[in-house]
Amino acid sequence: MTIRLDHTIVPAKDKRASAAFFAEIFGLSVKPGDGYFAQVQINESLTFDFADKPEAWGGPGFDPRTGNSHHYAFHVSDAEFEEIFSRVKARRIPYGSGPDHHTDGQIYTRRGIYFEDPYGHLLEIMTVPETGS
Repeated sequence: MTIRLDHTIVPAKDKRASAAFFAEIFGLSVKPGDGYFAQVQINESLTFDFADKPEAWGGPGFDPRTGNSHHYAFHVSDAEFEEIFSRVKARRIPYGSGPDHHTDGQIYTRRGIYFEDPYGHLLEIMTVPETGS
């Protein structure tokens, strides 16, 4: 049996704005339509379905009481990393080397960064640089 993740719901204060931010940074597009979700196709089998859904504690994605937020991590190619990282820097989005250091302006060892979306979700991109064989 093959199990694959089909979609995940991403809570947002403004589903369209959050989907547009995510799609822009990752070089993707928001699916057209005015349905319950604002959908972004990540790859051939996965969509992020952004929903106007407040967090249980009533605030944005980051919960100051616990210090937690939703965390979405993506393994990307070296070229995709450079493209996404360039967009993060162009928008002056703080980034960093770890979940507790996501604004230190550093890249972590495996070649990755963490940064927040406007709703407070922690996004991570990581790659292993290609080496000649």
